[in-house]
Amino acid sequence: MKSRTSLVNRLSVVVGAIILTALVSMAATLAVSKSIEGNATAINQAGALRMGAFQLLSRAAGSRDHERDNEAFQALTEKYMARLVNVGIIQAIPDNTEHPLARQYQSILDTWQSNLQPALKNHDPGSLVSAQLISATDTYVREVDQLVTMLEERTEARIDLLHMIQIISLAFSILIILALFIDMKNRVLRPLRKLVDIADAVRQHDFSHKAQLRGSDELAQLGDAFDQMTSELALTYHELEERVRTKTDELEKSNAALQLLHTASHGLFANHDLCDGAVPMLQQLEQLLGIGPIQIYLHDRDSSQPIQAVTTATRERPFYCRDHHCNACLVQPEQYEDLPIENNDGRRLLLPIRTPGHLLGTLEVWYPVQMELAPTARQLLEILSDQLATAIFLERQITEEQQLTLAEERTVIARELHDSLAQSLSYLKMQVARLRRLNITGEQEATHEAILDELSMGLNSAYRQLRELLTTFRLKLDTPDLSSALKHTVEEFSERLGKPVQLVYNLPPNTLSPNEEIHTLQIVREGLANAVKHADASEVEVDIIFESPKVKARIRDNGRGLPEGDQPINHYGMVIMQDRARTLGGQVRVQNREEGGVEVSLSFIPKSRNLIPTEVSSA
Repeated sequence: MKSRTSLVNRLSVVVGAIILTALVSMAATLAVSKSIEGNATAINQAGALRMGAFQLLSRAAGSRDHERDNEAFQALTEKYMARLVNVGIIQAIPDNTEHPLARQYQSILDTWQSNLQPALKNHDPGSLVSAQLISATDTYVREVDQLVTMLEERTEARIDLLHMIQIISLAFSILIILALFIDMKNRVLRPLRKLVDIADAVRQHDFSHKAQLRGSDELAQLGDAFDQMTSELALTYHELEERVRTKTDELEKSNAALQLLHTASHGLFANHDLCDGAVPMLQQLEQLLGIGPIQIYLHDRDSSQPIQAVTTATRERPFYCRDHHCNACLVQPEQYEDLPIENNDGRRLLLPIRTPGHLLGTLEVWYPVQMELAPTARQLLEILSDQLATAIFLERQITEEQQLTLAEERTVIARELHDSLAQSLSYLKMQVARLRRLNITGEQEATHEAILDELSMGLNSAYRQLRELLTTFRLKLDTPDLSSALKHTVEEFSERLGKPVQLVYNLPPNTLSPNEEIHTLQIVREGLANAVKHADASEVEVDIIFESPKVKARIRDNGRGLPEGDQPINHYGMVIMQDRARTLGGQVRVQNREEGGVEVSLSFIPKSRNLIPTEVSSA
C-alpha cells in the first residue's frame, strides 16, 4: 500500500480487497461445490452396480427351478443395465472422453457388454457357476470398484480444494485486516493522537508542538494545516502579546503624560512667560514619549513667517531668550547629532495651535525616523496643542485687555491734561506775551528780556511736550500694540517731514509690557520730533530690534548733527527721554554719526515677563 495515497483511497482499496476476497472465495466455493454435486449419488449408484452384479451372479447360481422364468432374469438384467447408465452416474462422469473417469466408466461399460453380460446370458440357470462367469464378474466388480475409488478420490480432492480456497481466503482476509490495522495505527491513530496533543498544547498556550506527518493523505494535510495554524497562532499570539505590551507601555506613558499635562497646565496658565512655563513640561513629555525636540512657533500680525517662541533643544541661545542664566534648552556638543535635520519633513509632526476662528501658532514635534508615532502619543500632543492654544489665547487676551485699559487711562489722562495743564500753559504763554508788551526800560531791561525769553522757551517746550503726550495718548485704540503704534507714528512724521521714514521692527511677540511699550514709543517720538524740527534731514530711520536679552531702539538721520558734537544743553526733551530710560532700567545716548547726522539710541532689558538679574545688564 502506497504511503502517499489518500486515506479514503486506502480504505477503499482495503474494503475492495476484502470484498474481492470474499467474492473469489464464494465463487470458488460455489464452483467446487457445483463440481462435486451428484458425486455422492454417483458413488452410491456405482456401489449399487457392484451389489447388482453380485445379485445377478447369485440369481444365476441359485436358481434351480426349471420353471424359472427366463423373462424375469431378463428383466433383472435390463434393470441392471438401466442402473449402469443411470443419470446419477453419467452426471458425475466428465464429458471429456480423455478424462480418467470417462475412460474408467467406458471400461466398465465395455467389460459389461463384452464379458459379464454375454457370460450371464450364456450361463445355464440352475447349473454350477462357471469359472468364466466368476472371473468375468470379478473383473467387472474390480472395474466398478476402480470407478468408485476414482469418484471418491475426485470428491475428496474437490473437498480438499475447497478447504484450501477457504484457508487461503481466510489467510488473505487476515492479512488484509492486519495490514489495515497497522495502517490505521500508523496513518490514523498516531496522527490523531498527535493532533489531539497539539490541540491540548494550544489550549495551554503552547505552540511549539508540531505534527510533522509524512504523506499526502487527509490526516497528513490536516497535520500540515495544524502545523501552519500553530505557527500562525504562535506568531499572532506573540504579536498580540507584543501589542498588549506596547499598548500597556503606551497607556502608562499616556497616563504619565496626562498627569504631566494636568500638572503643567497650572504652570502654563499661572506663569505669564510661555518659554519658562512650557519648556520643563515639554522636556518631560519628550522623555516619556521618546520624541523631541519640540518647538513652538507663534503667528504675529507684523510677520509673514511664524516666529519661534519656544524650543526644547538648540545649539545656540535663541534670539528671543531674555534670561541668559537659563540653559534649559541648550544642548551639549555631543548631542548635536540628535537634533533635527533641516528640511526633513519625514521626521516631524506639525500640529496647529488654534482656537475657534484663530490660528495662533504651530506645534512642531520631531521624532526618530525609525519610530512610528503612536495614535495615543498623537492624541496627547493634540491635547497639548489645545492647552497651549488656550493658554496663549488667554495670555493675549489679558495683554490686550491691559493695553486697552492702559489706552483708556491714557485717553482720560490726555483729556485731563488738555482740560487742565494745556489751558494753564496757554494762560502762562498769554501772560508772557503781555509782559513783553510792557515798555520796561532802564538797567533792568536786559534782565527782564532774558527772563521772558527763558520763560517763553520753557513754556514752548512744555507745550510741545504736552502736545506730544496728547498725540501719544490719543492713538487709535483698535491697534493697542507697539508695532501698530510705531507704524502710525512713522506715518505721522513722514507727513511732517515730507519724506518716508524707514521702520525696522523685529521684536518677538509679548516682549514688552504695556508700560515699557509706552516709554519706548515716547522716546521714539521724541527722537523723531527732534529729527524733523532741528536736523533738517532728508532720511530718517527707526530700528526697533531685539538683541537678546536687550531691546534696542535707534533713530538715525542724515541731518546737520549736534553742535560741537555734544549733548544739547537745557533741552527738556532729552531730560524727559533720560528719565524714561531710567524708568525702563536702560539708558539713552544721543551722538553724531560719522557719516553725518544724529543717532538716538535706547537700550534696556525688558523686565515685564521674566525678571533677569541686574548683573546681565552690565554685560
